Amino acid sequence: QVQLVESGGGAVQPGGSLRLSCVASGRVFAITSMAWFRQAPGKEREWVAGMDRGGSTNYLDSLEGRFTISRDSTANTFTLYLQMNNLKPEDTAIYYCNARYAGGTSWGQGTQVTVSS
Repeated sequence: QVQLVESGGGAVQPGGSLRLSCVASGRVFAITSMAWFRQAPGKEREWVAGMDRGGSTNYLDSLEGRFTISRDSTANTFTLYLQMNNLKPEDTAIYYCNARYAGGTSWGQGTQVTVSS
Protein backbone atom coordinates (compact mmCIF):
# COMPACT_ATOMS: atom_id res chain seq x y z
CA GLN A 1 0.00 0.00 0.00
CA VAL A 2 0.99 3.61 -0.61
CA GLN A 3 -0.40 6.40 1.55
CA LEU A 4 -0.69 9.95 0.18
CA VAL A 5 -1.14 13.21 2.10
CA GLU A 6 -1.59 16.50 0.24
CA SER A 7 -1.07 20.00 1.59
CA GLY A 8 -0.54 23.53 0.34
CA GLY A 9 -3.98 24.49 -0.88
CA GLY A 10 -5.62 27.78 -0.01
CA ALA A 11 -7.31 30.90 -1.29
CA VAL A 12 -5.47 33.27 -3.61
CA GLN A 13 -6.30 36.14 -5.92
CA PRO A 14 -6.07 35.76 -9.70
CA GLY A 15 -2.45 35.93 -10.78
CA GLY A 16 -1.23 34.45 -7.52
CA SER A 17 0.78 31.29 -6.91
CA LEU A 18 0.53 28.19 -4.75
CA ARG A 19 2.69 25.11 -4.32
CA LEU A 20 0.96 21.86 -3.51
CA SER A 21 2.79 18.98 -1.85
CA CYS A 22 1.97 15.30 -1.72
CA VAL A 23 3.92 13.08 0.63
CA ALA A 24 3.87 9.39 -0.25
CA SER A 25 4.76 6.75 2.31
CA GLY A 26 4.58 2.99 2.52
CA ARG A 27 5.65 1.01 -0.54
CA VAL A 28 7.16 4.03 -2.28
CA PHE A 29 9.75 1.83 -3.96
CA ALA A 30 6.89 0.25 -5.95
CA ILE A 31 5.55 3.54 -7.35
CA THR A 32 5.66 3.65 -11.15
CA SER A 33 4.07 7.05 -11.72
CA MET A 34 2.41 9.90 -9.86
CA ALA A 35 0.01 12.57 -10.96
CA TRP A 36 -2.14 15.49 -9.91
CA PHE A 37 -5.85 15.56 -10.68
CA ARG A 38 -8.45 18.18 -9.89
CA GLN A 39 -12.20 18.31 -9.52
CA ALA A 40 -14.11 21.55 -9.84
CA PRO A 41 -17.65 21.93 -8.44
CA GLY A 42 -20.13 20.17 -10.67
CA LYS A 43 -17.44 18.74 -12.94
CA GLU A 44 -15.71 15.41 -13.31
CA ARG A 45 -12.24 14.84 -11.97
CA GLU A 46 -9.60 15.66 -14.58
CA TRP A 47 -5.92 14.84 -14.93
CA VAL A 48 -3.65 17.88 -14.59
CA ALA A 49 -0.04 16.72 -14.68
CA GLY A 50 1.98 13.55 -14.26
CA MET A 51 5.49 12.26 -13.76
CA ASP A 52 6.75 8.75 -14.36
CA ARG A 53 9.44 6.90 -12.46
CA GLY A 54 12.12 8.14 -14.82
CA GLY A 55 11.15 11.77 -14.28
CA SER A 56 9.34 12.41 -17.56
CA THR A 57 6.50 14.89 -17.18
CA ASN A 58 3.29 15.67 -18.98
CA TYR A 59 0.75 18.44 -18.54
CA LEU A 60 -2.82 19.28 -19.44
CA ASP A 61 -2.52 21.34 -22.62
CA SER A 62 -4.84 24.08 -21.42
CA LEU A 63 -2.49 24.99 -18.55
CA GLU A 64 -0.28 26.88 -21.01
CA GLY A 65 2.87 26.30 -18.99
CA ARG A 66 1.57 27.81 -15.74
CA PHE A 67 2.03 24.63 -13.65
CA THR A 68 5.20 22.66 -12.94
CA ILE A 69 5.37 19.19 -11.42
CA SER A 70 8.47 18.08 -9.54
CA ARG A 71 9.56 15.55 -6.93
CA ASP A 72 11.90 14.92 -4.05
CA SER A 73 12.73 11.69 -2.27
CA THR A 74 14.30 10.28 0.85
CA ALA A 75 14.91 6.72 1.91
CA ASN A 76 11.33 6.22 3.07
CA THR A 77 9.23 8.98 1.55
CA PHE A 78 8.54 10.46 -1.84
CA THR A 79 7.18 13.99 -2.20
CA LEU A 80 5.45 15.25 -5.32
CA TYR A 81 4.99 18.97 -5.86
CA LEU A 82 2.80 21.08 -8.09
CA GLN A 83 3.91 24.68 -8.49
CA MET A 84 0.99 26.71 -9.78
CA ASN A 85 1.62 30.21 -11.11
CA ASN A 86 -0.63 32.87 -12.62
CA LEU A 87 -3.65 31.16 -11.14
CA LYS A 88 -7.04 31.80 -12.70
CA PRO A 89 -10.56 31.47 -11.28
CA GLU A 90 -11.07 28.41 -13.47
CA ASP A 91 -8.27 26.68 -11.55
CA THR A 92 -10.54 26.57 -8.50
CA ALA A 93 -10.95 22.92 -7.55
CA ILE A 94 -10.02 20.23 -5.10
CA TYR A 95 -6.61 18.93 -6.12
CA TYR A 96 -5.83 15.25 -5.61
CA CYS A 97 -2.56 13.37 -5.68
CA ASN A 98 -2.50 9.95 -7.32
CA ALA A 99 0.11 7.21 -7.27
CA ARG A 100 0.26 4.07 -9.38
CA TYR A 101 2.31 1.20 -8.06
CA ALA A 102 2.69 -2.50 -8.55
CA GLY A 103 -0.59 -3.94 -7.35
CA GLY A 104 -2.77 -0.88 -7.21
CA THR A 105 -3.36 2.84 -7.11
CA SER A 106 -3.80 5.31 -4.25
CA TRP A 107 -5.43 8.70 -3.85
CA GLY A 108 -4.87 11.42 -1.33
CA GLN A 109 -7.66 13.17 0.52
CA GLY A 110 -7.46 16.29 -1.62
CA THR A 111 -6.60 19.92 -0.94
CA GLN A 112 -8.83 22.86 -1.84
CA VAL A 113 -7.56 25.60 -4.15
CA THR A 114 -9.75 28.68 -4.50
CA VAL A 115 -8.87 31.50 -6.90
CA SER A 116 -11.05 34.54 -6.45
CA SER A 117 -10.82 38.30 -6.24
